[in-house]
Amino acid sequence: MLRLTKLTKSSVKLLHLHLQYLSTTTAAAAAAVAPVNEAHLLRVCTILYQQQYGSDTKLQTSLTKTQFDLTHEFFLQVCNKFPFSWRPIYKFHQFSLSQQFPHTPTTYNKVLDIAGKSRNVDLLWDLCREMGELRLVNVKTYIIALTALATARELKKCVEFFHLMNGYGYEYKVETFNTVVEILCRKKLVAEAKHLVMKLRDWIKPNAETYTWLVYGFCDIGDLIEASKIWNSMVDEGFEPDFNAIEIMLETLFKNNKFDQGLKLFQSMRVKEVKSLRLSTYRLVIKWLCKKGKMGESYVVFEEMQMNGIKADNEILGSIIYGLVSKGRVREGFKVLEEVENVDICVYHGMIKGLLRLKRASDATQVFREMIKRGCEPTMHTYVMLLQGHLGKRGRKGEDPLVNFDTIFVGGLVKVGKSLEATKYVERVLDRGIVVPRFDYNKFLHCFSNEEGVVMFEVMAGKLREVGLFDLADIFARYGEKMATRDRRRNRGIESEEESSIASPPT
Repeated sequence: MLRLTKLTKSSVKLLHLHLQYLSTTTAAAAAAVAPVNEAHLLRVCTILYQQQYGSDTKLQTSLTKTQFDLTHEFFLQVCNKFPFSWRPIYKFHQFSLSQQFPHTPTTYNKVLDIAGKSRNVDLLWDLCREMGELRLVNVKTYIIALTALATARELKKCVEFFHLMNGYGYEYKVETFNTVVEILCRKKLVAEAKHLVMKLRDWIKPNAETYTWLVYGFCDIGDLIEASKIWNSMVDEGFEPDFNAIEIMLETLFKNNKFDQGLKLFQSMRVKEVKSLRLSTYRLVIKWLCKKGKMGESYVVFEEMQMNGIKADNEILGSIIYGLVSKGRVREGFKVLEEVENVDICVYHGMIKGLLRLKRASDATQVFREMIKRGCEPTMHTYVMLLQGHLGKRGRKGEDPLVNFDTIFVGGLVKVGKSLEATKYVERVLDRGIVVPRFDYNKFLHCFSNEEGVVMFEVMAGKLREVGLFDLADIFARYGEKMATRDRRRNRGIESEEESSIASPPT
């Protein structure tokens, strides 16, 4: 969905605080890098699991008799063993307090996170009070506590949390507040974030960044009406929307088929500050103009961008190539491709996608071969596009079992032990009253991404060549050679560079 590409002030502040904490680590925390004894860890976790419902006295006695070194790393490892169970972790936390264990914000935040994930709001609130009294609260504490409270729809406590922290000496800061709003909006908890902004505006005055994240959040969940209301509120309060907010609104308008409104917003930006427009803004508008087939308008925007001294990147050129080819202007698309200096995957994807739109899968495969020759290695998206172009969105059907894609897929599912999924798929295919769902090529390729898949793709390529399907054979063979295992995917870029350097003569 929508993503902000620029680091905000709150994100930089969070990173700064994290680095500051790391630089001031105490000697006890430095000792936490020592390896943990796995036998001791297993013994302690077994006691916690077996006696979590027993009396605290019995549990603490058992832990006292058990030999283990209670370090920060050991405490965190125990917490990792019970990520969603608050009871054993809280009892271990109580035991650590009885042993005068020097807690840090990291260890307390770990316990707080587990309490939040297990939806134990009362325990979470008590831990927040403890951390406030011990002065162990940091930005991470705000994020963990408010994310858990917002997820549990404890909106009143979300507001009270800021007042509680203020009572312990942590002042109302818009930077911390914006960090929390950002995290909530990224987790699609934008309604809760908006509630926080409205209820706390008397203590923390929202700024342009606050409104930008709310606009982002509502656009991310597709609520264009609320996003527009926040936008209008931001303008009414005298804040000028920055380019991040504008690009978010533009993309959301385009995605929701509000194309005319999106172009009006872009036109208003051109009238106000055309010299300040960024490459990312032009890229977004040109991409959607080409996707809608409005090549005349896209050329106007492209020329304006060049007049402003902004050089087009390969993503923009790939969009233009796609727009030209999908309109049947294949020669013009190839001409643009030839003029690109440093060709990358974006340009080739535009050409392949355009040719597949014209149902010219063979030509798209030829571009695929040319792409490999020039040292540009395909990605998973490339293979999925080509398979959909050759086989259709529901897989290839045919009388010959060698080219019947259902036979290949079902046989492969059975071979890797997924017989239940194979049976369900066959039932959907045989029942003519039900439309067979769209074939999941990502899942198909994922099922065979192993050493057995390497052999399977090689055999499949040979069988496809026997019946004259050379394009499909080359696609599957290349996938098995370069993408079927993690090591092959990791080394494919290095190998392609070596191949291209060997193929090209020295100058």
